[in-house]
Amino acid sequence: MNKKHTFIDSFRFAIEGIRFAVTHNRNIRIHMVVAVLVVIFSYVFHISVFEAGLVSIMILLVIATEMLNTVVEEIVNMVTREYRIEAKIAKDVSAGTVLLTSLVSVVIGILVFLPHILALFR
Repeated sequence: MNKKHTFIDSFRFAIEGIRFAVTHNRNIRIHMVVAVLVVIFSYVFHISVFEAGLVSIMILLVIATEMLNTVVEEIVNMVTREYRIEAKIAKDVSAGTVLLTSLVSVVIGILVFLPHILALFR
């Protein structure tokens, strides 16, 4: 693995990684659908630039943690196919990271969108 790759190759490899994650991970596809819905709601409710920044950061964090979870799962599966407590811990902690990030994104979503939703009923 001593071959030099061009800058363009690096982008190609990254896109291949994203494509793999999206095509092989149901949860990433779910996060992507939710992200699209959140972006649509952002336009519908005319959220502020600051709120849009928060929402964008949370979308990125959730998808990034899900992709890292995929990395951990693939590496653990590469190292061992048999049950090992260390493998379980690695996978569980990685999945826990996604869960925590997702829960925080829901809280931020509520804080951002609830005032806009309540304003419709005033």
